[in-house]
Amino acid sequence: MPVKLNVLITGASGFIGQALAAELKNKEGYRIVTASRKSTGSQEGIEHRKHDLLDLAVIPALEDIDVVVHTAARVHVMDDLALDKLAAYREANVIGTVALANAAANGGVKRFIFLSSIKVNGEETAPGRAFNAFDIPDPKDEYGISKLEAEVALRDIEKRTGMQVVVIRPPLVYGPGVKANFREMMKWLTKGIPLPLGAINNQRSLLAIANLIDLLVVCCVHPNAGGETFLASDGRDISTSELLRNMGRLLGRQCILVPVPASLLTLTCVMIGKSAIANRLCNSLRLDIDHTCIRLNWCPPVSLEEGLSIAATAFKAEL
Repeated sequence: MPVKLNVLITGASGFIGQALAAELKNKEGYRIVTASRKSTGSQEGIEHRKHDLLDLAVIPALEDIDVVVHTAARVHVMDDLALDKLAAYREANVIGTVALANAAANGGVKRFIFLSSIKVNGEETAPGRAFNAFDIPDPKDEYGISKLEAEVALRDIEKRTGMQVVVIRPPLVYGPGVKANFREMMKWLTKGIPLPLGAINNQRSLLAIANLIDLLVVCCVHPNAGGETFLASDGRDISTSELLRNMGRLLGRQCILVPVPASLLTLTCVMIGKSAIANRLCNSLRLDIDHTCIRLNWCPPVSLEEGLSIAATAFKAEL
């Protein structure tokens, strides 16, 4: 890379932002600027600028930036009773994103990479079907709706200003330092508690953090990335039961799975108000990444098996 590329990464204190900053820091030809609400601490070779999605007055200066990689987002609304969930998601994921993108375009940023979500496509795929980048969006929850609205707004900014927008819709991202559901799954497996998931024959796409970071780096520079929407995964799907068995083995724990029918498990979750959990555990969610691979001449550098092994090794090191 003959000319240094100035890249600003939002959400730099988060799971994905941290990993991307660490990767680009070690690559020749990049100047890394991070932006987040929390300080990322002093890091040699990385400049930090304050950015708070929920405070539109706090937008980092962008006049010296070539590419923005926007990983910051509101993923969870903690107090369902006190908050209008859609309004809360819109504040950060739509209003905050649009403000940042407008500032980027006004500052001369050439490319804006937006980390969206496969939830824009929907929550599940039918047997033999996989989501692709050209499907009509069909988000089912407030988070997915907010991400779609942000995508639509970004395309409008792209048309008005000429700043290239790249949208990436990942499924569940896992790897060293992962939080939320994937981490909870590993905790349950290490405890050796029997789980009623031995008869789940679904198929779900996952994405190793190493594969997502590799794709983000490619999208920073690839001439075909601008104006596109890309889906990403590890390139092989896995059932919930197979995932649990593989992770149990990698964690060195016996995985005890009770073969409860998926229909009964779903009914039980619905009765206790946890239908979303049943959906993630029992339904299929497959991604077709052919467009991504062909358009960018890209393929996931880390296999599903390798990604799971890396995640398990990192988790065991924390115990």
